[in-house]
Amino acid sequence: MATQTTYGARDHARAQEGARAEAMPVVPARDWPEPPCEADRLVWAETVAGGNYTHRVLARGTELRLTDPRGDACAHLLLYVADRPWERLNVADTVKVQWNAYLGEGQLLLSDQGRVLASVVADGSGRHDALCGTSTLARNTGRYGDGTPQGPSPAGRELFKLAAAKNGLQPRDLPPSLSFFQGVEVREDGVLDFTGSAGPGTHVTLRAEQDVTVLIANVPHPCDPRPEYVSTPLEVLAWRAEATGPGDPLWDATPEGRRAFLNTAEFLAARGLV
Repeated sequence: MATQTTYGARDHARAQEGARAEAMPVVPARDWPEPPCEADRLVWAETVAGGNYTHRVLARGTELRLTDPRGDACAHLLLYVADRPWERLNVADTVKVQWNAYLGEGQLLLSDQGRVLASVVADGSGRHDALCGTSTLARNTGRYGDGTPQGPSPAGRELFKLAAAKNGLQPRDLPPSLSFFQGVEVREDGVLDFTGSAGPGTHVTLRAEQDVTVLIANVPHPCDPRPEYVSTPLEVLAWRAEATGPGDPLWDATPEGRRAFLNTAEFLAARGLV
């Protein structure tokens, strides 16, 4: 089809309707093949290419499932309260308040206000990281020869800047991030051992405990020792569900977690949101 004219370009563009690439959002989300729940509950369905990013605002109670289909995805994650972006994921508090540096089922993702942004409700991977953050322009340039977001080896922070800008945020609003599907372990001498992936097909499910803005960059972990830039697609699905409430085992799993949930519930009640 000729595209030398405006009419030809228009006809060519319209002919692409319904075409599907390997990595792209599926709109409407209910058209995702083999959904994990009733199709009409899906609110987000997307495959994020390696070296790319995505973002979305999710309502309280929404469950977000990240899947590593091929075994070389690494989902770097940031969370913000949707209408108050100054309250955001605090990785240091997430680790120290819960006495645990390793992410997994039952862990809570906390803000610096002592409130719960999201909870990890299922984990089939066990290879995650709350210590190293994501890659930077300088590191990727030195290691791969390029770290720009449009280049062949984008850095996670550069992609986060783009996702942030689309949500009214600036580079100064980017705190340290969490990483899912590529892990590290701390040896007794303090050295970090890269544990890599648990293999293809693993997934982790988060539950939003407030309305949150989600930023995701799918790039290699900064401790990945391979000389090549290796990053495979990441599947992102989200569906309507219910937030954690009193009586849920997760609510009362630890004294620290219970206090964080109480802090969250009190704040939401004061605003008439629960």
